[in-house]
Amino acid sequence: NCVVFCCVWFFLPQVLNEKKLQEVDSLWKEFETPEKANKIVKLKHFEKFQDTTEALAASTALVEGKLSKNLKKILKKIVAKDAHEQLAVADAKLGGVIKDKLNLSCIHSPMVTELMRGIRSQIEGLITGLPSREMAAMCLGLAHSLSRYKLKFSPDKVDTMIIQAISLLDDLDKELNNYIMRCREWYGWHFPELGKIITDNLTYCKCVRKVGDRTNFASSDVSDILPEEIEEDVKAAAEISMGTEVSEEDINNIIHLCDQVIEISEYRTQLYDYLKNRMMAIAPNLTIMVGELVGARLIAHAGSLLNLAKHPASTVQLLGAEKALFRALKTKRDTPKFGLIYHASLVGQTNTKNKGKISRMLAAKTALTIRYDALGEDTNAEMGAENRLKVETRLRHLEERGLRRISGTGRALARTDKYQNKSEVKIFDPSGDSTLPAVSKKRKIQEVEEQDAEVAVKAKKFKAEMK
Repeated sequence: NCVVFCCVWFFLPQVLNEKKLQEVDSLWKEFETPEKANKIVKLKHFEKFQDTTEALAASTALVEGKLSKNLKKILKKIVAKDAHEQLAVADAKLGGVIKDKLNLSCIHSPMVTELMRGIRSQIEGLITGLPSREMAAMCLGLAHSLSRYKLKFSPDKVDTMIIQAISLLDDLDKELNNYIMRCREWYGWHFPELGKIITDNLTYCKCVRKVGDRTNFASSDVSDILPEEIEEDVKAAAEISMGTEVSEEDINNIIHLCDQVIEISEYRTQLYDYLKNRMMAIAPNLTIMVGELVGARLIAHAGSLLNLAKHPASTVQLLGAEKALFRALKTKRDTPKFGLIYHASLVGQTNTKNKGKISRMLAAKTALTIRYDALGEDTNAEMGAENRLKVETRLRHLEERGLRRISGTGRALARTDKYQNKSEVKIFDPSGDSTLPAVSKKRKIQEVEEQDAEVAVKAKKFKAEMK
């Protein structure tokens, strides 16, 4: 016996000729035509579903390896009578459940897989009175319903939105940089001094859009954009500017470009707030550990939050530095210590010496928080806060290391210097073996003259003392 599930019914066939099932490689030949199939299996029981909802519930239970209520009733009612026979199941997990709950002998093998494939190919010939067009329509409807169920669509748990948002945010940053650079260069021909006085890009574009020609700065009020001191500097620079004169059409095009920059900047701010809220909804612990931008880039790099949860901590640490890693392995040099995680605030506030240690510990704690966010049912961020506190404590300990003193002894912390083997090779001195008196070396002429001069000076002093 074997159970076949379709769109509107449970179909329980019974095997007639078990000898032919032993030849697995040639079993497909027995299902080439409906006549041959009817010689192998026959209809044992037919159970119809009431509607698509009931069919969907049964199909989802089978997909998850669970025993639905309808199937349980059928097996108790029909198969239990023939308890001496084996029940062929296509899913080994489902077979284990049936064996535990109903105490029925189940079999799962390549032969069963081929048998199921043959029955599905000739299902129309084995069941009479069901038009093929209606069966195809019902199968298609159930397939759509099952696909929707598998997606488990929840607006708060779709990480695709995060991937698209962070990609768009990066694209907006590139476009903004290009537009602002073009705006500064374009308006710089007319008023070059303004770029040095106003360093903020958005303020620069707002100021240019409001005033236009530099001759209007003297009569314009830009106090709502600029502080009073900078406003005075801008007006003074506008009077003595060395920029060239431009037409009104040029100014209009520059102002239009400034409008684009301001609109994109406002949209970028809105998109960043959206990304922050979405990250706190989907991965709150990851957001607390590394921030919303780094967390979103990690998810986008892995493809999804679930894929990121499958990565070990060492992979999370090096995500984004794959080229550097393989280049280092190829050239046998030092491998990189961090990838995208380098931009996290905890790594950024560490000194250069400890960046590798902190990034390794941060990656380990981040991997835990990612799995908690992806696979856990709770949506709180307590775990992320606890792990971040541990990393901060470790960071503070590393920074204070060497500065602390052990209380009561006044001794500094023990330092572990690198061990160096110092081997001294002594050379034999043959001069000690000689019994001959040492021959004095010939003195240089300069040394003799200096010694004679000292003797002459001492003689003069002695004569003077005698007188």
